[in-house]
Amino acid sequence: MIVNPRSTVLEPATQAFLAKTAALPQLDSVEPAVGRRIVDGWQHQPAVVSDVWFTVASAAGRVPLRIVLPPNLGGRLPVLIYVHGGGWVFGGARSHDRLVGELAAHTGAAVVFPEYALAPEARYPVALNQICAVARWVFAQGARHGLDTTRVAVGGDGVGATMAIALTLNCLRHRDMTVRQFIGFCPITDASCDTESHRTFSRGYHLHSTTMRWCWDQYAPDGVNRSHPAVSPLHTSMDELARFPASLIVTAEADVVRDEGEAFAAKLFAAGAPTTAVRYGSVIHGFVVLDALCRSSPARAAMAQATSALTTAFGS
Repeated sequence: MIVNPRSTVLEPATQAFLAKTAALPQLDSVEPAVGRRIVDGWQHQPAVVSDVWFTVASAAGRVPLRIVLPPNLGGRLPVLIYVHGGGWVFGGARSHDRLVGELAAHTGAAVVFPEYALAPEARYPVALNQICAVARWVFAQGARHGLDTTRVAVGGDGVGATMAIALTLNCLRHRDMTVRQFIGFCPITDASCDTESHRTFSRGYHLHSTTMRWCWDQYAPDGVNRSHPAVSPLHTSMDELARFPASLIVTAEADVVRDEGEAFAAKLFAAGAPTTAVRYGSVIHGFVVLDALCRSSPARAAMAQATSALTTAFGS
């Protein structure tokens, strides 16, 4: 069989996942509390990890903070501040338990996981301010808790990657908050939702274009300047991007936000920032996060690539 190179051919696990979930409602059609229970089921495989919890004070309220520890502790641990996705409305420790456990185990790092306040109850800039407060706590207090604050990376998936980019930019403005590596899985970088991938994959590929627009409305409603770089990182100036740390940008072929993620990577390249950008074919948004897809070849490869980037950054 000859396959049209312009067509989208999904790998088997993705096909099975989409078939199984085709009749389920999109998250924008249910109450947030219901959607949160659905998203908490994204990861149900047990993560054999140890963790500790803290509460960090911020001007935007107190922030629960989970630190997931690697199995083999020895000396001060490098740090990955990981910001979860879920459209700003959904997600948390349960929805990302397996993923952060794997990142800790594979990299030997302590994964710092902020349980930021969710929209629509908390809108921009509450969550971002809370995440920045957590980062300040890491750099100021982390050494007291066995963390090596000279070896810090930042990462996230989906809207978590959006805020992780904004966090990294914030760290660049502070000489005592050095970030060695950025990791972005399927990053969302532009509120306009006006790209070819939004049109090509608008329905039927897990994350619908209408759902993404709804998520933006929950987080940054009318009155918020959505073109501000802290909201839409694609609008970040080239001068700031030139100072961005080494970055790995992972996108998925059949994803409405693919093009904006790749456009952000292109700006990093143009600014001269050390960047690796990879589009994984045959998969959908969240392919690294979803348990149903985490053992697929693309997900395993993306995790291996992220692990390699992080261990290189921590070891240098």
